Amino acid sequence: MGKTAAALHILVKHKEQAEALLQQLKKGAKFQTLARKHSLCPSGKRGGDLGEFRQGQMVPAFDKACFHGELLTPQLVKTKFGWHIVKVLYRT
Repeated sequence: MGKTAAALHILVKHKEQAEALLQQLKKGAKFQTLARKHSLCPSGKRGGDLGEFRQGQMVPAFDKACFHGELLTPQLVKTKFGWHIVKVLYRT
């Protein structure tokens, strides 16, 4: 069985907006609240919750962040869809 991870994310078009949201998170803003308000992804309605997914299921840069980045620390990731703020909840 392959590795799995669960993550939350917020998708926006511009790096400046992603950086501003990241600063709000560092000041204590709730991830789910910001995702519902700002995310362009349909998962925004669920507070940015992507659920559990297998390694290789997401686009490469996003996959790398989820399977090799820090846990529980929001990070910026650029993909063909835009800028993501990714918070990895756990990995198996």
